[in-house]
Amino acid sequence: MKMRGFGKLGLQVSAFGLGCMRFPMIEKDGKTIVNDDVAIPIIHAAIDGGVNYVDTAYGYLSGLSEITVGKALQGGYREKVYLATKLPCWKVDKPEDMQALFEEQLQKLQTDHLDFYLVHALDGERWEKMKEFGVREFLTRLKAEGRIKYACFSFHDEYNAYMKIIDEYDWDMVQLQYNFMDIANQATEKGVRYAGKKGIPVVVMEGLLGGKLANAPAFIQEIYDAFPVKRSPVEWAFRWLCDQPEVSTVLSGVSSMEQTLDNLRIFDGVESGVMTQEEKDLIAKVREAYQSRTKVGCTGCEYCMPCPLNVNIPRTFSVWNNAALYGGLAKGNAEYKRLVEDGNDPEQCIECGKCMSNCPQNIQIPENLKLATADLK
Repeated sequence: MKMRGFGKLGLQVSAFGLGCMRFPMIEKDGKTIVNDDVAIPIIHAAIDGGVNYVDTAYGYLSGLSEITVGKALQGGYREKVYLATKLPCWKVDKPEDMQALFEEQLQKLQTDHLDFYLVHALDGERWEKMKEFGVREFLTRLKAEGRIKYACFSFHDEYNAYMKIIDEYDWDMVQLQYNFMDIANQATEKGVRYAGKKGIPVVVMEGLLGGKLANAPAFIQEIYDAFPVKRSPVEWAFRWLCDQPEVSTVLSGVSSMEQTLDNLRIFDGVESGVMTQEEKDLIAKVREAYQSRTKVGCTGCEYCMPCPLNVNIPRTFSVWNNAALYGGLAKGNAEYKRLVEDGNDPEQCIECGKCMSNCPQNIQIPENLKLATADLK
């Protein structure tokens, strides 16, 4: 496993960071739970393969991810990794909530300290709220007490908000949505470079844009196939990220052992400066082709959910995008019919706007739901 420098912290961290938000779920005793029989061996295989960065969060897998990770890190595995989890801003209604949530997370993770503690999914509005509640002082105190080693944030908003947040505290790391399709979205390529100049390590999330870059439609695969060097779309996406020295670790949210082993192979062969100019030109061509077809930039993060009218917003946008990408953009779309049958179709939207306040992509959700309906119904 290739190790990469971690900015001003001077650490050596695996290029592959294990994201713990996409493990398979199963039904048991009338409850939906994490399939630990699959998830825990995945975590162990990743660590045994050289991964030393494990990333989870309070809300992942319906609040169960931290529990699964805590189980997996017993038996000596905790000491082998840098463990990261996140403070859920949306559950903080008063300053003392931060401490209560932190204690709960330590208990779930079965540890007495965290290596990286991130203020989760910050945007401009949330940052102002968390500042008022004293989050900077809270993080500084936890560091002084040795209960966390590094104070960090993850971000979902626009560039100007990012620049304000990154300059208003002495952050140890930032976690950003970044991939070859998002160079002008979210914190942007400029934001990644800015963190690098400050010596702040960048951990990348959504490197495959919610999985959209993993399975290339025919018109994209033709571009890859015409290139003399043959690699999977996943490998091309990760290779592009790891080429950049500002990127310290790339999170991959695997859901199977097959994906885990493939990631171990991919990340063992990537490092800063690995891309040739011809390869960079290939990615630029792929980006242009995708941009010509994609309907809406939804990553399926589900922050917009639940909808009070039961509209399944991420599923609707996934159906719409997939139809556009894979040639199924037509009236009477079968997947759209299933949305209707399940009572989750977008026609139930009353444009209350609740979803938009939580959308990290700043998508005009009600308007796009109408457009999806017009294309697919």
